[in-house]
Amino acid sequence: MKELNDIVKAYHTACREGLKTALATVVHVEGSAYRQPGARMLVTENGLLTGAISGGCLEGDALRKAQLVMLQQQPMLVTYDTNDEDDTTLGVGLGCNGIIHILLEPVNTSDPHNPIALLQEITRHRAPAVLVTLFTLRNRKAPQPGTCLVLTANGLMQHDIPDGHLQNVLTAEAHVALQTQSNCTKTYLSTGNDYTAHIAFLPPAPQLLVAGAGNDVMPLVKMAAILGWQTIVVDGRPGYATPARFPEATQLLTTRPAEVLTQVATDPHTAVVLMTHNYNYDLALLAQLLPLPLCYIGVLGPAKKLQRMLGELSENGIPISWQQRARLHGPAGLDLGAETAEEIALSIISEIKSVLSATAATSLREKTTSIHAREQQIILQQQL
Repeated sequence: MKELNDIVKAYHTACREGLKTALATVVHVEGSAYRQPGARMLVTENGLLTGAISGGCLEGDALRKAQLVMLQQQPMLVTYDTNDEDDTTLGVGLGCNGIIHILLEPVNTSDPHNPIALLQEITRHRAPAVLVTLFTLRNRKAPQPGTCLVLTANGLMQHDIPDGHLQNVLTAEAHVALQTQSNCTKTYLSTGNDYTAHIAFLPPAPQLLVAGAGNDVMPLVKMAAILGWQTIVVDGRPGYATPARFPEATQLLTTRPAEVLTQVATDPHTAVVLMTHNYNYDLALLAQLLPLPLCYIGVLGPAKKLQRMLGELSENGIPISWQQRARLHGPAGLDLGAETAEEIALSIISEIKSVLSATAATSLREKTTSIHAREQQIILQQQL
């Protein structure tokens, strides 16, 4: 989500400066690639790049082709074959062992449903969304509709879908993806062309609620902000949760534990870390957090601290289900050998990211499968 936010901001800056722009999107990958379908990059006519479609090896050539797209005001599908490590066509031996298809779309500022307008609809609200990108692989000279549909909890926006039947099918697919929180790539036969749709579920940006505004919280908030997470810092001590100490925070609160949740909206994409170094404050807040469908609750400190807290909650008649216990992480963080505040922050951020991604936090060299999960690809052989 951070990449989309950065692209939208860069687009508005370009508009203020009177610069033309184009949107580059990785729409299909065969084999391995640094970025997967859905990765995007905004290109301005003066060569400014925001976002990324590769590890840096494709950006130069994509920039040149994007400038042509801006000039002609026509989308273009570009294919890069990185299987040959000795291929010097792009000036480097890529060696990624994959074929990468990138769609370049001109952004027409006069069009209220241009690609960036659709992306902006996603970033406008912190809510799940589905984004559909439509293209044709078989005939690159055929029309390339591109970024054409966004579905959010607030409604549907669509643009430039070739025919009504395909529009209805894609709308239904978007609703399924939103409900199942899944991604897929499907190919349809429509109006004589094979159109392929990349249907992507986009969760909202993670939200991090940190109880505590001590010096050890500062690097945690900074790291979360770098990742594009929304951060809320709460503390009971006046003068601690201030903009001067936490300029990157989205929200700052000075309040008692009983009033925190009256001022903070939580959801399944919210992670909480209790690190006030005030046992009673953390305990009181933990009692309120346990019933909520949070993805992660971390408790700073030794394991015996959390065991003591759970014991006191139980004695006070607050039951703890196995589902609630599974969301509790104490001591918070991965075992990285962390000592300093910055290292501890990295440990906690890494554990939260692992939970959000539903992955095991292990070394990539231990994986026996591909680094990135393969999306479902379906070819529907029927005329719409």
